[in-house]
Amino acid sequence: MAEKTEYNEVTQSNDKDSPKSPTKSDSMNDNPDVVCLKPKMTLLNGITVIVGSIIGSGIFVSPKGVLENTGSVGLSLMVWIISGIFSMIGAYCYAELGCMITKTGADYAYIMESFGPFLAFIRLWIECMIVRPCSQAIVALTFSFYALRPIFPDCEPPEDAVRYLACICIGLLTFVNCWDVKWSTRVQDFFTYGKLIALITIIITGIVQLCKGHTEHFTFNRDPLIPNVDITTIALSFYSGLFAYNGWNYLNFVIEELKEPHKNLPKAIFISCILVTVVYTLTIIAFHSTLSVAEVLQAEAVAVTFAERLYGFMAWIVPVFVAMSTFGGVNGILFTSSRLFYAGAEQKQMPEILSMIQISHLTPTPAVIFMCILSLVYLASKDIYALINYVGFATWLAIGLAVACLPYLRWKQPDLPRPIKVNLIWPIIYIIASIFITVVPMLADPVGTGFGVLIILTGVPVYFIFIAWKRKPKPIQNAIDWITLTLQKVMVVVPSEKSQQI
Repeated sequence: MAEKTEYNEVTQSNDKDSPKSPTKSDSMNDNPDVVCLKPKMTLLNGITVIVGSIIGSGIFVSPKGVLENTGSVGLSLMVWIISGIFSMIGAYCYAELGCMITKTGADYAYIMESFGPFLAFIRLWIECMIVRPCSQAIVALTFSFYALRPIFPDCEPPEDAVRYLACICIGLLTFVNCWDVKWSTRVQDFFTYGKLIALITIIITGIVQLCKGHTEHFTFNRDPLIPNVDITTIALSFYSGLFAYNGWNYLNFVIEELKEPHKNLPKAIFISCILVTVVYTLTIIAFHSTLSVAEVLQAEAVAVTFAERLYGFMAWIVPVFVAMSTFGGVNGILFTSSRLFYAGAEQKQMPEILSMIQISHLTPTPAVIFMCILSLVYLASKDIYALINYVGFATWLAIGLAVACLPYLRWKQPDLPRPIKVNLIWPIIYIIASIFITVVPMLADPVGTGFGVLIILTGVPVYFIFIAWKRKPKPIQNAIDWITLTLQKVMVVVPSEKSQQI
């Protein structure tokens, strides 16, 4: 403990020698001597974060999941469009919440503000410990598979090679995110442009096919290969569609690093969601201008099958584009998820070390590294897909709960500043739809839902032992302090001065 006190005194003495920071948030952000997350992201960076986070492997893989649960091309197109509109409504609600509560952490911060620490911690637990690292591991594996596909054109790449390359992908992007926020946004910008070029190429090819009269697959008639279609399967189809749109709320997680958030957050959200919805819909139309229902259902990745049919010897470019898309997706997940760890630690609901910032690079290095380690652990799991399927419903449930914060805060805290004020009909529509797409699949798969609920409930004892229990025995507290101090010295990190002084 004496060692920790001495280290803190050195830090404080250095602070006294430096120029005194203003008390206002904006002045602290502009002061280079203040150690905190700096707003370095422009509107364009914000758009590429959202678009780059949304467009991952989903649009190249999910068409199969939507189609097999709807039974026809026409109905699947409706699901894709409705999923986009549903995401835009949620983004509209998040625009008000993000401009009203300008804290890193997005829905975690909103739930904390509205419903208190317990529900916020459960959201944090399931998202940080399972959903985010699992998602990053899955997207990294997808990147590896398609990056190696041109090297193994006649067979599947070796499983070990896929996993090793996924580890390299996550490790490389961890270094980039630890080194500089601008490096992270540049990586995101570059790969977002790459994936948009890939989808535009597919769309143009589809338009050419339609101009040649290839419209025979566009019908609402149920395909004989899909015998059973009902309200339950249609609800399940939205899981696949919404999975492809997942990421529209990611900019809210890094709002403290966005320049002029009150102006740029809503602009970035609306531009990104509209752009992705249009691109996705046109891409699905392009796929079905060439591929039948049977071909889509048999395809491992629809985009690759599409390319093999039309691009001949140049078909290898699509796996490369998919690899680029997923590489950018890994970067987006890592960049935003580390800020969720950081926000949880600032609220004392995760280890203190995760709320600290590297003094030279001004990045949340401990949070980035912790996210990397968790993802690498899940890469070694054989049941990673099953695990995320078990708790997938919790993501939409939590987002629905975050949207419910909007009417709740209108009632409880009507005087909060609201640069954007949405009509309450939109959060009501979103909440009802969230209940539908959450409850119906639960009824369809009660066993999987039960496993998911059990996994979520593991957070309850963790909360009461590590969060609610404040007066821990002195030896335990001393051990925690020693570990924190040691890691602090190793990574050369200190607590954010902004969070301490505002």
